[in-house]
Amino acid sequence: MTYSLQHAVDAAAAWWHGLQPDLETHRPGDRASLARLRRCATVAEAMTEPAAIALFRRIGATRADDLPRIATLAAVLAHVREDVPEGRVARRLGPDYPDAPETARLSPLRFRRLLEAEPGDEQLTAFRRMVALAGGSLPLRDLARALLDWNDERRRRWIYDYWNAGQPIAAPTAEEPAA
Repeated sequence: MTYSLQHAVDAAAAWWHGLQPDLETHRPGDRASLARLRRCATVAEAMTEPAAIALFRRIGATRADDLPRIATLAAVLAHVREDVPEGRVARRLGPDYPDAPETARLSPLRFRRLLEAEPGDEQLTAFRRMVALAGGSLPLRDLARALLDWNDERRRRWIYDYWNAGQPIAAPTAEEPAA
């Protein structure tokens, strides 16, 4: 990653808002770009879309290795219909109570598949399904942060949020005895 994660999240949110039509201000947005990104079946297709390249530039990425991740982000964000500024994606999708998994918007099995999805087309498909199951309404910045920096630590955080387990307890250090 050749860019600041916070800057990239802010840039992705601004990019998404710029593409959305606004009926109040009569701003047309760019529905054609959104539609083309929604139709991309693969990350390779998304990488050729001008809107994905515009996001790449807006983020300030300079390495070709960053393009697939940013194109995945563009293709997934194109499916988001409403930005819910508060909260976390995984918490919105998880069950109301840990002992009631049937109340989850995203079933525990689909959630596990999402966590295990390999970067690329598999991840694109899994995240698109997740957005669809959420009704297109998710915390945009949290989603962007996850897609741009999907790693083991973030997956663990999503598991805690999904099951509403609260803050993870840090493992004791060598100086601290286990409680």
